[in-house]
Amino acid sequence: MKLRILKSAVTNPWFNLATEDWIFQELDPGSHTLFLWRNSETVVIGRTQNPWVECKINKMEEDGIYLARRQSGGGAVFHDLGNTNFTFLSPKDDYNQDANFTIIVNALKKLGIDATQSGRNDMHVGERKISGSAFKHASDRSFHHGTLLVNANMQKLGDYLNPHPLKLKAKGIKSVRSRVANLIEFNPDINHEMLSDAIIEAFCEYYGQQVEVEELDEASLSKQPHLNKYYQQMADWDWRFGKTPQFSHHIETRFDWGIIDLHLDVQQAIIKDVVIFSDALNVELIDALKQTLTDTKYTIDEVKAKLEALKNNQPDMANQIDDFEKWLIGEMTT
Repeated sequence: MKLRILKSAVTNPWFNLATEDWIFQELDPGSHTLFLWRNSETVVIGRTQNPWVECKINKMEEDGIYLARRQSGGGAVFHDLGNTNFTFLSPKDDYNQDANFTIIVNALKKLGIDATQSGRNDMHVGERKISGSAFKHASDRSFHHGTLLVNANMQKLGDYLNPHPLKLKAKGIKSVRSRVANLIEFNPDINHEMLSDAIIEAFCEYYGQQVEVEELDEASLSKQPHLNKYYQQMADWDWRFGKTPQFSHHIETRFDWGIIDLHLDVQQAIIKDVVIFSDALNVELIDALKQTLTDTKYTIDEVKAKLEALKNNQPDMANQIDDFEKWLIGEMTT
C-alpha cells in the first residue's frame, strides 16, 4: 500500500490543524499517511469543549497565546515548540491503532527511550505520561492524532489551563504537572528534528517502504484551495469560541468515558438549544446527543423516549447513552 509523509515547516496552529483536516477530508484514503508538526505557544481544545471553562482566556490574550479548536474529541492541552505532534491517516479497513503506537514506541527506542502504551490513549515512560492521543473515523478512513512532550514548558500547563475539578476529584490528582514528563528527561540530546527523523524511519520500516518527505509551508495555502478553506475555518473566531446561548438549565457530571457539561435552553417547554461541552473522545456521541435532544419536549417521558430510540439506532454507543439518560432523567426528577 502507498505511503505518504508530510512535515510542516509552519508553527501556526491554525495552519497545522487545517492541514490535519485537509489530510482527513481530501487525501487518498487508500494510503497510509504520516504528518509531523509542532505549534507555537497554543492552547488546543477538543471539538466539544468550552474555552471559557478550559482556558484562562484573558491571560492568553495578554501573553499572545493562540487558541485553537481541533475537530477531534478529548481534553485541552498546551502546545509549544517543545511538543512534537504526529498524525496517522489510514484506510478504515486497514486501520490498526496498535500499529501507530508501535511506530512511535519503535522511534523512541531508536533514541534510547523505553516507552509503553498505557490504556487506549496514552504512552508512558515508567509512571510518567509522555504522550496522549485522540481519534476520528469516517466511512472509508481513520485518523489518529497524538502529541509527544519533548521539551515542553510544564509551568505553562498551569498558567493557561484550568484543570476541571470533577476530573481532579475522580483521579485524586494534586498536580497536573506531576503526572507528565518531557522526553528530554530520558535523553538530554533529543529535539524535534531528531524525533521526527526517528518517527519517519520507524514508519518506513514498519511498512517496508521508503518515501520522500513532503515539506509544507504557507505557500501551500495558495497551491491547495481546500487547505486554505480549512485554514480560514480554524482561524475563525466563531469556530474557536462559538456563540454562547442564554442557558436556562446547566448541569454537569463525570462518567468513566468523560466529563459532560450540559446546557439546555428551554422555550415554551421545548428544548430549543443544546450545548454539550465535553472531553469525551467520541465526538459522534456528543453530536448524537445534541441532535436527539434539540426540539424535544422538556418532559421526562419525551426525553427518555428520544434517548431510548437513539440507543436502539446506535448500539455501539448504547452504554454511554444509557449512562447519560439515567443521569439526565435523575436530574430532571430532582
